[in-house]
Amino acid sequence: MSIYTSGTAITSAVSEPNLAAIPEQLSHQGMSVVQYAAILLAYWKQITVLTIVVASLAAVAIKLLPKTYTATATLIVNSDLRDPLAGRDFPVQMITDYVSTQIELMTSPIVLQPVVKQLNLVQDKDFTAGFSGSADALQVFVQRNLASAIEAQRGIGGQLLYVSASAKSAAKAAAIANAVTDVYIDQDRRRLNEPAAERARRYTEELAELREKTIIAQDKVTAFRKENDIGSMNSESTGTEEQVLDTLHQRLLETQNRRRSLEAKQAGQQSSADEAIASPSVRASKTLLDAQLSELAQLSATYGPQHPKIQELNTQIALTRQSLADENHALAANTQTEIARSKALEQKYLQAIAEQEAKVVKLRQDQDEGGKLVLELESAKSVYKQALDGFDQIMFQAVANHANVSVVSRAVPPLRPSRPNKRKLMMEALAVALGLGVGVPLGYGLIIARRLRCRDDVERDFGIAVLAQLESVPTLARAI
Repeated sequence: MSIYTSGTAITSAVSEPNLAAIPEQLSHQGMSVVQYAAILLAYWKQITVLTIVVASLAAVAIKLLPKTYTATATLIVNSDLRDPLAGRDFPVQMITDYVSTQIELMTSPIVLQPVVKQLNLVQDKDFTAGFSGSADALQVFVQRNLASAIEAQRGIGGQLLYVSASAKSAAKAAAIANAVTDVYIDQDRRRLNEPAAERARRYTEELAELREKTIIAQDKVTAFRKENDIGSMNSESTGTEEQVLDTLHQRLLETQNRRRSLEAKQAGQQSSADEAIASPSVRASKTLLDAQLSELAQLSATYGPQHPKIQELNTQIALTRQSLADENHALAANTQTEIARSKALEQKYLQAIAEQEAKVVKLRQDQDEGGKLVLELESAKSVYKQALDGFDQIMFQAVANHANVSVVSRAVPPLRPSRPNKRKLMMEALAVALGLGVGVPLGYGLIIARRLRCRDDVERDFGIAVLAQLESVPTLARAI
């Protein structure tokens, strides 16, 4: 047991306590709050001075930190994205992917390189500080610094884009944000409009070629018709010539039949009755001969052969028979003449048919050739008409000023810097200063200059029960 005098600074000269000998009720792990409080109370002056010094240095450092201004431009992605070439809307689900792509594009060299040239950032010390190398490497270095100074974010709704630029000057920050916005929108419009204009130019050239082909095809048809003396290339002209050919065939057949009939009559294949029927004169002579023979039979019954009437009638009968023979001979000669005429007419019909067949074949060949030319002409006209129908839409798309992104608000120079947040930094500096001010003396008192400063130091560290605690006795303290 011991008596502990409060307020004295007694250096511990006792050897390491025997933990096994410490009573269980006095054995405690760690330090108590009273022990910590005693150490802090002993070093309160050092804590105060250290905290003030650290806080003052932090305040000076925060005061000297360079200011950074952030300017923001707001863009909006059109909800009715359209392809000017295909003339169709983009699916709604592609807008999100489109916005993500545009955010990545804004910080790419495609956009940053024109911004560097436009603002002449290769001469800006804020972007060239710390560089050493060639002029080509300087361009890349400045682009990298510019990319780190730019931030593109998507709005909550998904269609807004915020382009923020940070710089040491408010005006410079606004200029960078607006330059990035202008270059990006200009490139976006060119990506949409230049292909449409290029397509319109090619479409115009192709349209001129189609028109030229149509004119050439028309000239070929006209020249062919003029060369072959064809008024129109249709089936009417061919049908007329075929009708003429059929008529010639029919007449040839009739002539051949007539020739065969005359040849049969000449060969005696027809009866006398037929011949009489065929010739009126023969029919009349035969009738007269029959009458004379009948009269001779009647007179022979009354008169004798030498009777004058009988002799006269015989003379008449002889004359009639001679006339009938002459008529039959003339009929036979006439048949021969008709056969010759039929053969001559048949040869003429055969020659005419051959010529007409050649004419029909030639006409059909000309019609086939002309049909090909007409088909080429119709095809050229059809293609030219279809191209001409779509020309207005192509030209409209070419002259229209398409843009998938438009400016909602341009960046303006901010009135206050975005960094540093001096109030927040000062609060953090005070917390750090207080932590150092408390932690350093506390660590010094615990590790380096460990002393007995309260009753817990005696009881918890040495296992000695304190019976009484006296106030500080100055004389005793000086003696000790």
